[in-house]
Amino acid sequence: MAHTLRTPLLTVDVIVRFQGGIILIERKNPPPGWALPGGFVDVGESVEEAAIREAREETSLDVSLIEQFHVYSSPDRDPRFHTVSVVFIGDGAGVLEGRDDAARAAVFTADSLPAVIAFDHGRIVTDYFRYRESGRKPPVG
Repeated sequence: MAHTLRTPLLTVDVIVRFQGGIILIERKNPPPGWALPGGFVDVGESVEEAAIREAREETSLDVSLIEQFHVYSSPDRDPRFHTVSVVFIGDGAGVLEGRDDAARAAVFTADSLPAVIAFDHGRIVTDYFRYRESGRKPPVG
């Protein structure tokens, strides 16, 4: 009997702290909008390795991961297919430049976020800024 394994795709996203704000990248590919640096975890790679690699590919920065922030897994978080994202907080160092599938990269604060944010990254960013103020991470579930 043949069995086809179906499971959500594993991704990572990084809230990169840099120059007094956080970095978002403007996506080159659909869905349009700004997003946290991140992407798919490769086979043979840890989520931490994937987070550092993806952040570097999209921002040109060296990123030091500080902590795992939260896991986002709502089936509708990505309009293309079901993904689960392990989200990290990290510090960026170097010269910021949007690369890979990022048209550009920029620094934003809670008061200067762009109007169109892709995926569920608007929620993630809001959760992060609340965490910064309150010290409490988003609830599980």
